[in-house]
Amino acid sequence: MGSVKDMVVIKEPEVEKPGIGRFIFSDRYSVFDWGEMPDLIEGKGEAICISTAHFFEKLEKMGIKTHYLGLIEDGNLKKLNELKKPTNVMQFKLLRVVKPELKSGYYNYSVYETMKGNFLIPLEIIYRNSLPEGSSVFRRLKEGKLRPEDMGLDRVPEPGYKFEIPMVDVSTKLEQKDRYINWEEAKRIAGLSEDEVEKIKEITLEIDRIITEETKRLNLFNEDGKVEFGFDNKRSLLLVDAVGTLDECRFTFNGIPVSKEIARIFYRNTDWY
Repeated sequence: MGSVKDMVVIKEPEVEKPGIGRFIFSDRYSVFDWGEMPDLIEGKGEAICISTAHFFEKLEKMGIKTHYLGLIEDGNLKKLNELKKPTNVMQFKLLRVVKPELKSGYYNYSVYETMKGNFLIPLEIIYRNSLPEGSSVFRRLKEGKLRPEDMGLDRVPEPGYKFEIPMVDVSTKLEQKDRYINWEEAKRIAGLSEDEVEKIKEITLEIDRIITEETKRLNLFNEDGKVEFGFDNKRSLLLVDAVGTLDECRFTFNGIPVSKEIARIFYRNTDWY
């Protein structure tokens, strides 16, 4: 399916009914949207699978709906505390993925105006607790695509800046090259109501809070991360994909990157980059 995890379709989704899918988390990694890098990280697939299952199960207990169904061990569906050993296979409710049509260099999102439910929302939601060096925010500020006041600031921030209230950012999800957009455009292209936009922001901040609290116990700081949502057949929000992992989040340990940011830092200084 992608550069770091594969997907198996057990049952195709229907217009009003989700299907069933399985993620197979691999030991691969990617940087800069390049795709699969040439080397592997042993045990990464199992570690990512276990950590996202931990957060899905915790969030479900808190009343946040997700697409998570469980983990696969020896062909059986289990919860995390039922496993005898680590696994790299997760089962989930599979929603429809409807891609916008590309015409004359522009994406047509009109299909979302009439869709009721059971589909992936074509947005990626990013929470930011800080602005570490390497954050895309600094590039956007330099290019004039973002202003300090858009983030509630009165001046350009320095690397390492920490928000008192986390910033919730948004980008497209299903375009050939995804781009950051404002919330008004996000609302329009995804066919969302004002209440749905606010609910997405509210749930994202709650997810951020849980990830931050959980990883703080390991002396990790949750710099930023991304989440994705869909609608079930009743148009209730569902947290989808994976959450709280080293692929979805940027963590630091005493200021040192422990997510794939450390690979990005290395590769920025190479001819390949």
